[in-house]
Amino acid sequence: MKNLKLFVLSLVSLIVTSTTVFGQEAGGIDEKVNAIFSSATGWFVNLIFAPLPGTSFPWIVMWLVIGATVFTLYFGFIQFRAIRHSIELLRGDYSDPDDAGEVSHFQALATALSGTVGLGNIAGVAVAIGIGGPGATFWMILAGLMGMASKFTECTLGVHYRNEYADGSVSGGPMYYISKGFAERKVPG
Repeated sequence: MKNLKLFVLSLVSLIVTSTTVFGQEAGGIDEKVNAIFSSATGWFVNLIFAPLPGTSFPWIVMWLVIGATVFTLYFGFIQFRAIRHSIELLRGDYSDPDDAGEVSHFQALATALSGTVGLGNIAGVAVAIGIGGPGATFWMILAGLMGMASKFTECTLGVHYRNEYADGSVSGGPMYYISKGFAERKVPG
């Protein structure tokens, strides 16, 4: 009887969701919203994704490469220098069970990775190798290594400008380090 109820419930939910998924009209709400915002943001998208003169290399990629290079040099190649320390943190060498906090170092890493690594990262590798050949692997590794310095900078700012509440909980991220960092430097916004 329990299996029959589960089967009927599954069948009903499949029928209900399939009509909403497959029965959408061609001009959905997402296309309407996109049309409204495209007129306001189209120039900006065209600007940052425009190729450098004489190349097919977009400005935004150059900007990310410059930022990653600056962070790498400023922090003294932190992505290579601190690899041992990061492994020690993950193993729990610096953990004290009596310390205040909600999550361990490993749990924090797993949570950050679950929010960062998605289908684009997994499928993107396959597409890059499929389009660019095996040489694309070198550039993906280089981009990953340089991106580590950018991620380190982002995480450091997130920890520095986080909010700590009376109950011991913590929240942080770009919304805090942008607003608090600019306010600290007397920049309006």
